[in-house]
Amino acid sequence: MLPALSRIGRRRSLRAGAALAVVLGLLLWWLLPLGDPAPTGTLSFSTGVPSGVYQRYGERLKGALAKDLPDVSINLQTSEGSQQNLARVAAGEADFTIATTDAVATYLRARKPGYQRLRGCVRLYDDYIQLVVKRDSDIDSVADLRSRKVAVGQPGSGVKLVADRLMTAAGLDPVHDVTPLPVGIDTMPELLEDGTLDAFFWSGGLPTAAVTDLSERFPIRLVPLEEPLIKQLQAAGGSTRYYRSAVIPADAYRNAQQGQAVPTVAVANVLVTTDRTDAAMTEAFTRTVIDSRDRIGHAVHSAQLVDLRTAIYTDPLPLHEGAKRYYRSVKP
Repeated sequence: MLPALSRIGRRRSLRAGAALAVVLGLLLWWLLPLGDPAPTGTLSFSTGVPSGVYQRYGERLKGALAKDLPDVSINLQTSEGSQQNLARVAAGEADFTIATTDAVATYLRARKPGYQRLRGCVRLYDDYIQLVVKRDSDIDSVADLRSRKVAVGQPGSGVKLVADRLMTAAGLDPVHDVTPLPVGIDTMPELLEDGTLDAFFWSGGLPTAAVTDLSERFPIRLVPLEEPLIKQLQAAGGSTRYYRSAVIPADAYRNAQQGQAVPTVAVANVLVTTDRTDAAMTEAFTRTVIDSRDRIGHAVHSAQLVDLRTAIYTDPLPLHEGAKRYYRSVKP
Protein backbone atom coordinates (compact mmCIF):
# COMPACT_ATOMS: atom_id res chain seq x y z
CA MET A 1 0.00 0.00 0.00
CA LEU A 2 2.71 2.51 0.85
CA PRO A 3 4.34 2.52 -2.61
CA ALA A 4 0.89 3.13 -4.22
CA LEU A 5 0.17 6.02 -1.88
CA SER A 6 3.58 7.44 -2.69
CA ARG A 7 2.82 7.33 -6.43
CA ILE A 8 -0.53 9.07 -5.86
CA GLY A 9 1.20 11.76 -3.84
CA ARG A 10 3.75 12.37 -6.58
CA ARG A 11 1.00 12.65 -9.22
CA ARG A 12 -0.88 15.17 -7.09
CA SER A 13 2.31 17.18 -6.62
CA LEU A 14 2.98 17.20 -10.37
CA ARG A 15 -0.58 18.33 -11.10
CA ALA A 16 -0.34 21.09 -8.51
CA GLY A 17 2.97 22.23 -9.97
CA ALA A 18 1.53 22.30 -13.48
CA ALA A 19 -1.47 24.29 -12.30
CA LEU A 20 0.82 26.73 -10.52
CA ALA A 21 2.91 27.14 -13.70
CA VAL A 22 -0.24 27.95 -15.72
CA VAL A 23 -1.33 30.54 -13.14
CA LEU A 24 2.11 32.13 -13.10
CA GLY A 25 2.19 32.17 -16.90
CA LEU A 26 -1.19 33.93 -17.06
CA LEU A 27 -0.04 36.42 -14.44
CA LEU A 28 3.11 37.23 -16.42
CA TRP A 29 1.06 37.57 -19.62
CA TRP A 30 -1.18 40.08 -17.84
CA LEU A 31 1.63 42.10 -16.30
CA LEU A 32 4.20 42.21 -19.11
CA PRO A 33 3.68 44.39 -22.22
CA LEU A 34 3.13 42.65 -25.56
CA GLY A 35 5.49 43.50 -28.43
CA ASP A 36 7.10 46.90 -28.67
CA PRO A 37 6.14 49.58 -26.15
CA ALA A 38 3.86 52.34 -27.42
CA PRO A 39 5.87 54.95 -29.38
CA THR A 40 6.81 58.16 -27.59
CA GLY A 41 8.66 61.32 -28.53
CA THR A 42 8.41 64.09 -31.12
CA LEU A 43 8.05 63.79 -34.89
CA SER A 44 8.33 66.40 -37.61
CA PHE A 45 6.09 66.11 -40.69
CA SER A 46 6.98 68.24 -43.74
CA THR A 47 3.85 69.11 -45.75
CA GLY A 48 3.45 71.78 -48.43
CA VAL A 49 2.21 75.30 -49.11
CA PRO A 50 -0.42 76.57 -46.63
CA SER A 51 -3.50 76.13 -48.84
CA GLY A 52 -2.33 73.02 -50.68
CA VAL A 53 -3.54 69.44 -50.29
CA TYR A 54 -0.34 68.27 -48.54
CA GLN A 55 -0.84 70.81 -45.76
CA ARG A 56 -4.56 70.13 -45.37
CA TYR A 57 -3.89 66.39 -45.30
CA GLY A 58 -1.09 66.87 -42.77
CA GLU A 59 -3.33 68.87 -40.45
CA ARG A 60 -5.96 66.12 -40.39
CA LEU A 61 -3.39 63.38 -40.06
CA LYS A 62 -1.89 65.19 -37.08
CA GLY A 63 -5.29 65.01 -35.37
CA ALA A 64 -5.60 61.29 -36.10
CA LEU A 65 -2.10 60.62 -34.80
CA ALA A 66 -2.88 62.53 -31.60
CA LYS A 67 -5.65 60.00 -30.89
CA ASP A 68 -3.73 56.89 -31.90
CA LEU A 69 -0.32 57.91 -30.50
CA PRO A 70 -1.09 60.14 -27.50
CA ASP A 71 2.52 60.09 -26.30
CA VAL A 72 3.89 61.35 -29.61
CA SER A 73 4.01 65.07 -30.42
CA ILE A 74 3.67 65.95 -34.13
CA ASN A 75 5.14 69.15 -35.54
CA LEU A 76 4.02 70.23 -39.02
CA GLN A 77 6.40 72.14 -41.30
CA THR A 78 5.05 73.92 -44.37
CA SER A 79 7.25 73.62 -47.44
CA GLU A 80 7.50 74.47 -51.12
CA GLY A 81 6.57 70.90 -52.01
CA SER A 82 7.95 67.49 -52.97
CA GLN A 83 11.53 68.39 -53.82
CA GLN A 84 12.08 70.37 -50.63
CA ASN A 85 10.26 67.68 -48.64
CA LEU A 86 12.65 64.98 -49.82
CA ALA A 87 15.72 67.10 -49.08
CA ARG A 88 14.46 67.76 -45.54
CA VAL A 89 13.76 64.12 -44.73
CA ALA A 90 17.03 62.92 -46.26
CA ALA A 91 18.93 65.48 -44.18
CA GLY A 92 17.14 64.52 -40.96
CA GLU A 93 15.32 67.87 -40.76
CA ALA A 94 11.95 66.08 -40.87
CA ASP A 95 10.90 62.52 -40.00
CA PHE A 96 8.03 61.98 -42.45
CA THR A 97 6.77 63.70 -45.57
CA ILE A 98 4.76 63.33 -48.78
CA ALA A 99 6.28 63.49 -52.23
CA THR A 100 5.33 62.61 -55.78
CA THR A 101 6.97 59.53 -57.27
CA ASP A 102 8.50 61.52 -60.14
CA ALA A 103 10.20 63.80 -57.61
CA VAL A 104 11.41 60.78 -55.62
CA ALA A 105 12.81 59.11 -58.74
CA THR A 106 14.54 62.35 -59.77
CA TYR A 107 16.10 62.68 -56.29
CA LEU A 108 17.36 59.09 -56.40
CA ARG A 109 18.61 59.34 -59.96
CA ALA A 110 20.61 62.47 -59.11
CA ARG A 111 22.03 60.74 -56.00
CA LYS A 112 21.28 63.81 -53.94
CA PRO A 113 22.45 63.92 -50.30
CA GLY A 114 20.95 61.13 -48.22
CA TYR A 115 19.14 59.52 -51.18
CA GLN A 116 20.13 56.01 -50.08
CA ARG A 117 18.40 56.45 -46.71
CA LEU A 118 14.94 57.20 -48.10
CA ARG A 119 12.19 54.64 -47.49
CA GLY A 120 8.53 54.38 -48.45
CA CYS A 121 5.60 53.72 -46.11
CA VAL A 122 2.36 54.15 -48.06
CA ARG A 123 1.33 54.84 -51.62
CA LEU A 124 -1.26 57.56 -51.04
CA TYR A 125 -3.41 59.29 -53.66
CA ASP A 126 -2.65 60.63 -57.14
CA ASP A 127 -1.85 64.24 -58.00
CA TYR A 128 -3.49 65.64 -61.14
CA ILE A 129 -1.73 68.31 -63.18
CA GLN A 130 -4.00 71.32 -63.61
CA LEU A 131 -3.28 74.12 -66.07
CA VAL A 132 -5.67 76.95 -65.12
CA VAL A 133 -6.52 80.00 -67.25
CA LYS A 134 -9.25 82.63 -67.42
CA ARG A 135 -12.37 81.32 -69.11
CA ASP A 136 -12.06 83.77 -72.01
CA SER A 137 -8.34 83.12 -72.51
CA ASP A 138 -7.07 82.07 -75.95
CA ILE A 139 -4.70 79.54 -74.33
CA ASP A 140 -5.89 76.10 -75.44
CA SER A 141 -2.70 74.05 -75.05
CA VAL A 142 0.67 74.12 -73.31
CA ALA A 143 2.26 75.32 -76.58
CA ASP A 144 0.04 78.43 -76.39
CA LEU A 145 1.92 79.55 -73.25
CA ARG A 146 4.69 81.03 -75.39
CA SER A 147 5.38 84.65 -74.37
CA ARG A 148 2.87 84.39 -71.49
CA LYS A 149 3.25 84.97 -67.75
CA VAL A 150 2.96 81.57 -66.13
CA ALA A 151 3.11 80.49 -62.49
CA VAL A 152 5.17 77.31 -62.35
CA GLY A 153 5.41 76.58 -58.63
CA GLN A 154 8.12 77.31 -56.13
CA PRO A 155 11.67 76.04 -56.78
CA GLY A 156 11.36 73.16 -54.29
CA SER A 157 7.97 71.96 -55.50
CA GLY A 158 6.84 69.00 -57.55
CA VAL A 159 4.75 71.47 -59.57
CA LYS A 160 7.92 73.13 -60.87
CA LEU A 161 9.36 69.77 -61.87
CA VAL A 162 6.37 68.68 -63.97
CA ALA A 163 5.56 72.17 -65.33
CA ASP A 164 9.06 72.52 -66.78
CA ARG A 165 8.85 69.03 -68.27
CA LEU A 166 5.45 69.67 -69.85
CA MET A 167 6.60 72.91 -71.44
CA THR A 168 9.73 71.21 -72.75
CA ALA A 169 7.60 68.40 -74.19
CA ALA A 170 5.48 71.05 -75.92
CA GLY A 171 8.57 72.56 -77.55
CA LEU A 172 8.97 75.50 -75.17
CA ASP A 173 12.01 76.58 -73.21
CA PRO A 174 10.58 76.93 -69.66
CA VAL A 175 12.96 79.81 -68.91
CA HIS A 176 13.14 81.83 -72.12
CA ASP A 177 9.87 81.14 -73.98
CA VAL A 178 7.61 82.08 -71.04
CA THR A 179 7.84 84.49 -68.15
CA PRO A 180 7.90 82.03 -65.23
CA LEU A 181 6.73 83.15 -61.80
CA PRO A 182 8.00 80.94 -58.94
CA VAL A 183 4.89 81.09 -56.73
CA GLY A 184 2.67 78.47 -55.09
CA ILE A 185 -1.03 77.70 -54.96
CA ASP A 186 -1.39 80.02 -51.96
CA THR A 187 -0.93 83.04 -54.28
CA MET A 188 -1.57 81.74 -57.82
CA PRO A 189 -5.38 82.28 -57.83
CA GLU A 190 -5.20 85.94 -56.79
CA LEU A 191 -2.48 86.66 -59.36
CA LEU A 192 -4.61 85.14 -62.13
CA GLU A 193 -7.58 87.21 -60.99
CA ASP A 194 -5.76 90.52 -61.02
CA GLY A 195 -4.12 89.92 -64.39
CA THR A 196 -0.56 89.38 -63.15
CA LEU A 197 -0.71 85.86 -64.60
CA ASP A 198 -1.99 84.43 -67.86
CA ALA A 199 -1.98 80.87 -66.52
CA PHE A 200 -0.79 78.70 -63.67
CA PHE A 201 0.25 75.09 -63.26
CA TRP A 202 -0.82 73.15 -60.21
CA SER A 203 -0.23 69.53 -59.22
CA GLY A 204 -2.50 68.29 -56.47
CA GLY A 205 -5.28 65.99 -55.38
CA LEU A 206 -8.83 66.54 -56.56
CA PRO A 207 -10.41 68.83 -55.80
CA THR A 208 -7.86 71.37 -54.55
CA ALA A 209 -9.66 73.85 -52.31
CA ALA A 210 -7.81 76.89 -53.68
CA VAL A 211 -8.88 76.07 -57.25
CA THR A 212 -12.46 75.37 -56.14
CA ASP A 213 -12.62 78.71 -54.31
CA LEU A 214 -11.24 80.54 -57.33
CA SER A 215 -13.78 78.91 -59.65
CA GLU A 216 -16.64 80.03 -57.40
CA ARG A 217 -15.69 83.70 -57.54
CA PHE A 218 -13.98 84.09 -60.91
CA PRO A 219 -14.54 82.51 -64.37
CA ILE A 220 -11.77 79.98 -65.10
CA ARG A 221 -11.28 76.79 -67.08
CA LEU A 222 -8.79 73.95 -67.25
CA VAL A 223 -6.60 73.50 -70.33
CA PRO A 224 -6.57 69.88 -71.56
CA LEU A 225 -3.27 68.01 -71.58
CA GLU A 226 -3.80 65.66 -74.50
CA GLU A 227 -2.36 62.21 -75.18
CA PRO A 228 0.26 63.31 -77.80
CA LEU A 229 1.78 65.72 -75.28
CA ILE A 230 1.84 63.04 -72.58
CA LYS A 231 3.60 60.61 -74.91
CA GLN A 232 6.18 63.29 -75.68
CA LEU A 233 6.59 63.87 -71.94
CA GLN A 234 7.14 60.17 -71.26
CA ALA A 235 9.60 59.90 -74.17
CA ALA A 236 12.18 61.79 -72.12
CA GLY A 237 12.64 58.60 -70.07
CA GLY A 238 13.97 58.32 -66.53
CA SER A 239 11.54 59.49 -63.88
CA THR A 240 8.96 60.53 -66.51
CA ARG A 241 7.77 56.92 -66.52
CA TYR A 242 5.85 57.74 -63.34
CA TYR A 243 3.50 60.02 -65.31
CA ARG A 244 0.32 58.53 -66.74
CA SER A 245 -2.67 59.70 -68.72
CA ALA A 246 -5.69 60.54 -66.57
CA VAL A 247 -8.94 62.44 -66.64
CA ILE A 248 -10.16 65.15 -64.30
CA PRO A 249 -13.81 64.15 -63.71
CA ALA A 250 -16.45 66.61 -64.86
CA ASP A 251 -17.61 67.25 -61.30
CA ALA A 252 -14.17 68.00 -59.81
CA TYR A 253 -14.60 71.74 -60.44
CA ARG A 254 -18.18 72.21 -61.62
CA ASN A 255 -17.94 75.94 -62.32
CA ALA A 256 -14.66 75.65 -64.20
CA GLN A 257 -15.42 72.53 -66.23
CA GLN A 258 -19.09 73.11 -67.01
CA GLY A 259 -19.87 69.44 -67.34
CA GLN A 260 -16.75 68.48 -69.29
CA ALA A 261 -14.12 65.96 -68.22
CA VAL A 262 -10.57 67.18 -68.91
CA PRO A 263 -7.65 64.95 -70.02
CA THR A 264 -4.47 65.45 -68.03
CA VAL A 265 -1.41 63.86 -66.42
CA ALA A 266 -1.42 62.10 -63.05
CA VAL A 267 1.40 61.01 -60.72
CA ALA A 268 1.24 59.08 -57.45
CA ASN A 269 2.18 60.38 -54.01
CA VAL A 270 4.01 58.36 -51.40
CA LEU A 271 4.54 58.76 -47.65
CA VAL A 272 8.31 58.94 -47.15
CA THR A 273 10.64 58.49 -44.19
CA THR A 274 14.21 57.21 -43.77
CA ASP A 275 15.95 54.19 -42.33
CA ARG A 276 16.70 56.32 -39.24
CA THR A 277 13.06 56.15 -38.12
CA ASP A 278 12.26 53.53 -35.50
CA ALA A 279 10.39 50.47 -36.85
CA ALA A 280 7.71 50.57 -34.13
CA MET A 281 7.09 54.26 -34.78
CA THR A 282 6.86 53.70 -38.54
CA GLU A 283 4.51 50.75 -38.09
CA ALA A 284 2.21 52.82 -35.87
CA PHE A 285 2.36 55.83 -38.21
CA THR A 286 1.52 53.65 -41.21
CA ARG A 287 -1.41 52.06 -39.36
CA THR A 288 -2.88 55.48 -38.58
CA VAL A 289 -2.55 56.63 -42.19
CA ILE A 290 -4.56 53.62 -43.38
CA ASP A 291 -7.08 53.58 -40.53
CA SER A 292 -7.80 57.32 -40.72
CA ARG A 293 -8.60 57.32 -44.43
CA ASP A 294 -12.35 57.80 -44.06
CA ARG A 295 -12.09 60.33 -41.23
CA ILE A 296 -9.64 62.51 -43.13
CA GLY A 297 -11.50 61.93 -46.39
CA HIS A 298 -14.51 63.88 -45.16
CA ALA A 299 -12.37 67.04 -45.22
CA VAL A 300 -9.70 66.13 -47.79
CA HIS A 301 -11.33 64.20 -50.61
CA SER A 302 -8.03 62.81 -51.93
CA ALA A 303 -7.52 60.83 -48.72
CA GLN A 304 -10.49 58.62 -49.63
CA LEU A 305 -8.37 57.18 -52.42
CA VAL A 306 -5.79 55.66 -50.06
CA ASP A 307 -6.24 51.92 -50.57
CA LEU A 308 -4.73 49.14 -48.48
CA ARG A 309 -4.54 46.93 -51.58
CA THR A 310 -2.16 49.33 -53.36
CA ALA A 311 -0.59 51.11 -50.37
CA ILE A 312 2.35 48.71 -50.31
CA TYR A 313 3.54 49.77 -53.80
CA THR A 314 5.92 52.62 -52.95
CA ASP A 315 8.16 52.28 -56.02
CA PRO A 316 10.76 53.74 -56.53
CA LEU A 317 11.40 53.52 -52.78
CA PRO A 318 11.86 50.28 -50.83
CA LEU A 319 9.43 49.78 -47.95
CA HIS A 320 10.57 50.73 -44.46
CA GLU A 321 10.84 47.71 -42.15
CA GLY A 322 8.15 49.17 -39.87
CA ALA A 323 5.76 49.54 -42.80
CA LYS A 324 6.47 45.92 -43.78
CA ARG A 325 5.51 44.85 -40.26
CA TYR A 326 2.21 46.69 -40.55
CA TYR A 327 1.30 45.14 -43.91
CA ARG A 328 2.19 41.65 -42.60
CA SER A 329 -0.07 42.24 -39.59
CA VAL A 330 -3.10 42.97 -41.77
CA LYS A 331 -2.43 40.38 -44.46
CA PRO A 332 -5.49 38.10 -44.77
